Amino acid sequence: MSNTYQIYLISDSTGETLERIFLALKAQFKNIKYKVNEYPFTRTENQILKILEDAKKNSNSIILYTIVDNKLAKFLANKSDAKGLPCFGVLGNLILSFSKLLNQKASNEPSGQHALNDEYYQRIEAIQFTMNHDDGNLINETDKSDIILLGVSRTSKTPTSIYLANKGYKTSNIPLINENSIPKILKDNPKANCVVGLNTEAQRLVDIRKNRMNVFKETDNIKYTNIENIQKEIDSAKKTFKKYGWPSIDVTRKSVEETAASIIKIYEIFNQK
Repeated sequence: MSNTYQIYLISDSTGETLERIFLALKAQFKNIKYKVNEYPFTRTENQILKILEDAKKNSNSIILYTIVDNKLAKFLANKSDAKGLPCFGVLGNLILSFSKLLNQKASNEPSGQHALNDEYYQRIEAIQFTMNHDDGNLINETDKSDIILLGVSRTSKTPTSIYLANKGYKTSNIPLINENSIPKILKDNPKANCVVGLNTEAQRLVDIRKNRMNVFKETDNIKYTNIENIQKEIDSAKKTFKKYGWPSIDVTRKSVEETAASIIKIYEIFNQK
């Protein structure tokens, strides 16, 4: 374990922000061994002292923290320094810089991003809408969507929709079996809604569908994983997107987050018209 870094993530809230920052940070360093120790809702000096006592037992401890209470943050930094522990505040300097730039004192309120405000309720409403309009459900209500995703089977429509919903976008996703499976309202007025097509490479789709069939122990649907049939599906989907002037995204080498970011850009451009 001597070559394993012990990463201590200390937060005065849920720790979600800190966890995401660490994920982005560690992605830049490929050849490291680490163990994450998470300490959410750390709001007292006694809690900090106990954590540092544990961290001191390991020679490769690194501390990252998001604590908005200045006094508590300084206590953590000073005690870590005294014990010779590397300690990095993720938000402190950024909050201070923004405070100076905006000429406004920060609230220093833990969990401030989780406040039950209009934005929060909008996000919850979007999640509920998206879950109800998954996989072609309530297809007659597609015009109420902010974003409509179309794509052949296993092109990450559902996870992408849920991710968008968490960003506050009401999203419907519709399986594209053939042109007849597209709601008439979309074909009659293809530019009335923000419709985005999702596509992928045939071999990737073969692999995903085979894995799915293995999980569910399905063996009789050979057509579902036949690469020639899949290529025809993909080509047909591309032609459909082009026919109705809908932008499309190849999700083959994209994460859900990357795909969603591209969709949001398309949505923003759509609403500028």
